[in-house]
Amino acid sequence: MKIKSIVLAFATSLTLPVMAQTVIKIGYATTNTSHYGVGSTVFCDEIEKGTQGRYKCQQFPNSALGGEREMIEAVQLGTLDLVNTSTGPVGNFVPEVKIVDIPFLFRDYDHARRVLDGPIGQDLLTKFPSKGLVALAWTENGFRHMTNNKRAIVKPADASGLKMRTMENKVHMDGYKAFGIQPTPMAFPEVYGALQQGTVDGQENPIPVILASKFAQVQKHLSLTGHVYSPALIITSPRLMGRLSDADKKVFYEAAHKAAAAQRKKVNDDENTGIAQLEKDGMTVVRKVDGLAFRDALKETYANYSKEFGADNIRRIQDFK
Repeated sequence: MKIKSIVLAFATSLTLPVMAQTVIKIGYATTNTSHYGVGSTVFCDEIEKGTQGRYKCQQFPNSALGGEREMIEAVQLGTLDLVNTSTGPVGNFVPEVKIVDIPFLFRDYDHARRVLDGPIGQDLLTKFPSKGLVALAWTENGFRHMTNNKRAIVKPADASGLKMRTMENKVHMDGYKAFGIQPTPMAFPEVYGALQQGTVDGQENPIPVILASKFAQVQKHLSLTGHVYSPALIITSPRLMGRLSDADKKVFYEAAHKAAAAQRKKVNDDENTGIAQLEKDGMTVVRKVDGLAFRDALKETYANYSKEFGADNIRRIQDFK
């Protein structure tokens, strides 16, 4: 009798549908313990939980699949499912996004997050599908600060003449030229080696990136310039979204928003503790720079930004409450 029951149970199990699991790939530039790693892990956990294991992530940290621009291209082509990326290279694909990369556009983190989570930021997300991309949510990279091996930077004149690695972003580079910097665009995977070899004098990135990338090992000076707020995004493709049921699409969007909250919290935590850690690691930190002098240096550049993006559009972001 017992044998018959076992045989019957086995035969029944053969007729039950097997739940297929789809593995999706997500890439990002920094380590799996960085803010990008924290956000991506929360996203992946929520996806697996929300789809009862039908979708599972495979993470590719440390630019394993290339720089951010290459990963965005891969998503667009359908060879990568998702990327958690800064907006730095995104404007090359979705030009409307370039406006959020203007230097000194945002007052602080609260202002930036309210703009991106509000109607301005949400309208920008609607520009992606026509470019072969889907932006699930704004995540975060953080306010960018300058590091270099030559001297402490307090005012623009101190930065003048420095060869500094920048993102492949014309909006950023136009601003840095106004500071007298020689911007040197370079994909992120090449940056550490370029700093180590002296190919460039410095670079600029948020505190979480400086920490995660161990730039204190190859840079002497850090100045808290906060010259650009660097948003980030979880981006996928219309091809992947088109395969999802409405219920699964909801899971993906909700997972992205939970990832954003976790990523922003990690940025806050790194900002609060990271500067002291970088000092401990040997960096000399200038906490108070001449912010007014940096802003004044951008007057002519801002006139050009106004022509490109519209003065009213810039003011709408700056004045957002």
